[in-house]
Order: sequence, then structure tokens, then C-alpha cells
Amino acid sequence: MSAHKLVISEKPSVAKSLGAVLGARSKKDGYYEGNGYIVSWCIGHLLGLAPPEAYDGKYAKWRIADLPILPEKYKYFPNDKTKKQLKILKELLNRADVSEVVNACDAGREGELIFRLVYEHCKCKKPLKRLWISSLEEKAIADGFRNLRAGSDYDNLHHAAVCRQNADWAVGMNFSRLFSCLYNGNLSIGRVQTPTLAMIVERELKIKNFVKEPFYIVEISGDGLIASREKLTDAALAEQIRAKCDGQTATIKSVKREKKTNAPQKLYDLTTLQREANRLFGYTAAATLKAAQNLYEQKLITYPRTDSRFITDDMASGIPSLVQMAAEILPFEATIADGLDKRIRTIVKNAGVTDHHAIIPTPTANTANIASLPATERNILLMVCMRLVSATAEKHVYDETVITVECQDEIFTAKGKTIINDGWKGIERAFAAQFRKKKPDKDEEPPALPNMTEGQQFTAAATTREGFTSPPPHFTEDLLLKAMETAGKDDMPDDAERKGIGTPATRADCIEKLILRAYILREGKKILPTEKGFGLIAVLPDDDPIKKPLLTAEWEFSLKKVEGGEMDSTAFMQSIREYVSNGIKNNNIAKEGGESLASFGNNSGGKSGKSKGGGAKEVTGKCRWCGENVLENRVAFSCANNDCSFVIWKENKYYTPLKKKTLTAANAKTLLSDGKIFMKGLLAKDGKKTYDATLVLTDGTDATGKRTTKFELDFTKK
Repeated sequence: MSAHKLVISEKPSVAKSLGAVLGARSKKDGYYEGNGYIVSWCIGHLLGLAPPEAYDGKYAKWRIADLPILPEKYKYFPNDKTKKQLKILKELLNRADVSEVVNACDAGREGELIFRLVYEHCKCKKPLKRLWISSLEEKAIADGFRNLRAGSDYDNLHHAAVCRQNADWAVGMNFSRLFSCLYNGNLSIGRVQTPTLAMIVERELKIKNFVKEPFYIVEISGDGLIASREKLTDAALAEQIRAKCDGQTATIKSVKREKKTNAPQKLYDLTTLQREANRLFGYTAAATLKAAQNLYEQKLITYPRTDSRFITDDMASGIPSLVQMAAEILPFEATIADGLDKRIRTIVKNAGVTDHHAIIPTPTANTANIASLPATERNILLMVCMRLVSATAEKHVYDETVITVECQDEIFTAKGKTIINDGWKGIERAFAAQFRKKKPDKDEEPPALPNMTEGQQFTAAATTREGFTSPPPHFTEDLLLKAMETAGKDDMPDDAERKGIGTPATRADCIEKLILRAYILREGKKILPTEKGFGLIAVLPDDDPIKKPLLTAEWEFSLKKVEGGEMDSTAFMQSIREYVSNGIKNNNIAKEGGESLASFGNNSGGKSGKSKGGGAKEVTGKCRWCGENVLENRVAFSCANNDCSFVIWKENKYYTPLKKKTLTAANAKTLLSDGKIFMKGLLAKDGKKTYDATLVLTDGTDATGKRTTKFELDFTKK
């Protein structure tokens, strides 16, 4: 019996590409075979963490008294949808003619976890090798198999992956149950999603509470020059200065010119690609990742789930031809200036490459029928090509001129710019112009100034320009990804390789989960919190670390140390266990009159008490769905029955816009008893006109299809 090597990839499409290079082209049920190789696949996660009730049947009921749930050893269950493929892999791993196993799942933390869970579940002990490649081109695959690493070289990566998964389960499962019981709702808490939601809510509160303030800028003009004084907040003073200078002689006190340069932008990592695709095309982070992954599997770009923006030294020799190819693919003429070999050194940085180098096109992209690609994939491929050309282009060189003008003892300044060599900016500008359907935003670069000399004089025409301070912008996915990437950065060590919330590969998934769970929504490009999102953050104590980006950033930093062998995985999980245990204790030991908050997690029989950060829980009425008591807390009126999800948020999108205030307990009692309430002085959409109507409490569904409460307006006379 001849020996075979079993190669296991993450997806069938990847397995097919690997098999084609290895000579395993004979299609079987769930694998390819040939030339001494068997190539199969996982279809993502074939095994997932078991639910709490798998450890003890009592956990099927959500009770604070049972928390924390922290297994000594985590159990895994097969995914029902992919049991057949798991069975096939088990048979292949235990085939007598299989002498060696190659892990060819995606070269990263999650790919390592997907494979190892299957390998261990099937109790395989056969020699293990690791394929680690950044491209699915034939040459890259062949080189990768010639340079297979020992599977043990990636044991620490595996440990970090297991820590990440188990920590997410421990934090999410325990705190979701805790706060759901404390506040009588179905609340989802997550290690990454909750601090992300907290940032979104905090931003919206700043916008909501922002009060704009006026400012005034006095300007003088003459001989083609416009110069401005510093901002003033006093309108009377601004008018006084304007009147004083208008029609008077202004003198050029100084003219300073300085040549400056801007170096090209670095190559794309996943987060930067997602951010710029959102700015330019409005693509969601998830859509960009999906398109990039498809391009990778079509061998058109390199591995996209990377946090590096550089390439390694050994790649430099192949870059000139790749730059030329990328320039030819672009939908506009991009000339490659002399001196390319020298400029390529600026994108080479071995120390800046972690698991994978930056995203670049592959030579195969030159043979692709780009016009036939779906629009999202085509545009992402063009972006990757453009950035390679731009990153290796000449610097942007310009003269900056600063002119200082004096008029009636007041100082005015003007700044201008004269471009000497547009360089890389010209490429990026030409690319953006291909896709703009409207006029571009105002150029951030000041225009060239007229030629002026020191001592030159002109008669000033003075004007005052009024402006207003602006609130912070709403989060877009571009801005949110940036905030997630840099969260906690200032408090982390300077040498920390990974900072922020989540990883480039998981941030898109976090955003989508928040939308799926109806905590946030998309409104055009804006990312906005829902009333449910506001409510969740409101019930979490202000001092709870689960709301703070720094905590998650520290965990990501620790996981990176586990990957590098600098931290023991047991120590990391012990810190998680302590955090969860302390969190359960600290949020549940608020007692008054000898009663624990746990008593309010179930049917309270009309009792009331004080909850930490939640205010008194008073009985407001009977639940219109199940008949149990409805209790009031700081942010909502919700059913005391844990199995019932009835809740009316005090600040909700139906009631609040009509009254410009939160729902009162008196109104809630009437709604619960009668199902409706006649209201006077409801606000029209313009926020000015008012009208009277009956608000009817009725049922609706949220973004997940789950039953929820809402209001309807009845204009029938009372």
C-alpha cells in the first residue's frame, strides 16, 4: 500500500487549486486524490463550542445564581450542516495509507484553529506539517510545499486561537446572561462588540448634546491676495477690526517659501483597504473582505487578512514587473517614472511584516478578464493595483508659501501651495476621478498665491466671515474601523504589535453582528445606534471594563504575546476567569434590605429594590404578552419573566421623536392597561407644528425577525 499525504484546506475552492498543483485531480466524495496526495477541506468551522447546558442541564434556564459558567475543559459539538464533511475527514485522517497530514487552512489564527479542532477531535496522531502561503498562484503553492514547516512551529498560534475562542465564549455567555437577568431583557454582550457599541453610542450622545457656537474670521483682500486673521468668538470685536481695516493700507511683512515633500501612502492592509473602499465606493467592511477573499481564491491578489502594509526583502526583485503590470490594468494612463528600483525599497520592511505581507496583485491579474468580474471585485482589484503603483511612485513635491500682512496693527496670514511634482498624489487623484459621479469635495490643499514681496502695500477691503463649530461626525465604517484599530493605542506599550479592538479579519464581522442583533443600523454611510443599542450601554455600569476599548485592546495584545510564546495560554485564560468571576460578583452584590439583585432576574411578585446603576425596579403593570409583571428600570419597562422578551424602551424611535422626551411611568401604565393613550402636543416631522392623536401599542419585528413592541398613530377622534 503506497503512502499518501493528506492535505486539508479551509474551502473546497482552495483544495481544488492545491490539488491541481500537486497532481491530485481525481474528484472523490469530499476530496481530491492523485500523485500520492489526498486533498480535502473543512468548509469553515466544522466544530463549535458547546452551549452551557452541555455541561449541566440546569444551565438551560438563565439564572444569576448559576453564574459564572467557566468550564475547566471546553466541549465542542459538530456543526449540524457540515457533519458529512467532518465524517469524511475523520475517515481520511485514519486511513491506513495516510502517513502525513498537512494543514493548508488559511495562514492565520482562525485557520489554525479550524484545522486543529478537527485534527484533535479525530484523535489523529500522525506527523503534522504546515503550509504557510500568501498567494494561491501555482508558483506560490509549489514553493510552499517545498518549504513545509513542522506543525509544532505553530503550536503557540494554536494556543492563542483557542484562548481567543474560549475567552469570547466565557465573556459573552456569562455577561449576556447576567445583564439579561438583571434587566429583564434579551441582551447580548461581547468582548469586541460591546466596547465597539459603546464607542458608537458615545459618539451619538456627543452629537445629540452638541451646542454649536459661532466664530468670526476677519479677512482682508487686495492685489489678488486674501489673508485671514485668527478666529474670534466676539462678534462685536470682529466687526470693530473689520471697520478699522476696511479701506486702509495693508503692508506685506514677510513672504516665506519652503519646498516640502509628501511620501507615498503605504500599501494596503485589510483595514486600510476596507476604510478607503468605504470612502470611495460606500462598500461595507464585510463586502470588501468578501470581495478580497474571492479575488485571493481566484489568484488575482495576495492573502487579504493581513495587518501589514509592507513586503519582505526577498520579494523586492519581482516588484518592478508587477508595478508595470498594475499600471497597465488601471483605467487611466499611469506613467512609471525612472528610478523605480530605488523607490521600491520604501515598501520593503521585514520587521513590518507579521503573519503576511501587504495586499498586492499577483502576476495572474494580468491575464484576468477584469471587465467580467462583479463590480465590487473589479473595483477592489483596481484599488489594489492602484495602490501598488502609487506606493512606488515619486514623492509629491511642492512649494509652500506663507505671507504675513499687517493692517492697522492687526496681523493677517495667507497660505498657498505651488505643485512642483504631483507624484503619487496625481495617481490617487486620477483613480478617484474615474469613479466620482459628482464634483469632488473641496481640495484640502491651498491654492497658489500671487507673487508678493516684503514691503509691498495695497488698499485692504475687509470683510467678516461667520462660521459655526461643528459636532463630531457620525461614524461611517471608515471612521469606525479607524476607531477600532486605534482604540486604547495611547495606553498600550510602544512596541505592541497589535493594538485596538479585534483584528483586521474580525472587525467586519463585529459590525455585522451588531447590525444583525439590532444594536446599530446603517443609514446611508452612517453607522447609528438603535434604541436597543442605547439601552444596552445605558444599563451597563459606567465603570464596567467591558464597555472600555482599552480592556479588549489589552486582551488582543496578550493574545499576540501568546502567539509569540511570551505568555502562557493558561495564564491568559486564568486572567479571563478572574475577570468574569469578579464582573459577576461586582454587578450582583448590590443589596438593599437584604435582597440580592438576583431576585429581580426572575418573577419578582411585585417587589422592588435598587439595582446597581439601574435605579428602582417598580411594577408598572402587566405584560401584554404573558401576563407577568412589567418592571421599571433606569432605561425601560420590561417583563419580569425571563422567557418573555416584552420591553418598552424609555427612549425609543417611535415615542421620543413625537414628545421630545422619554416615556413616563404614568404613560407606560396606561399603555399596558389600555393598549393605547391619547396624547396632545405631538410634534410633526418639522419639529415645529403639533397635533393630537392616539398612540397605540402594537407588535412589530426587529432586524432579526424577533417580536418587538412599537407604536402606531390613530387619528380617530377620542
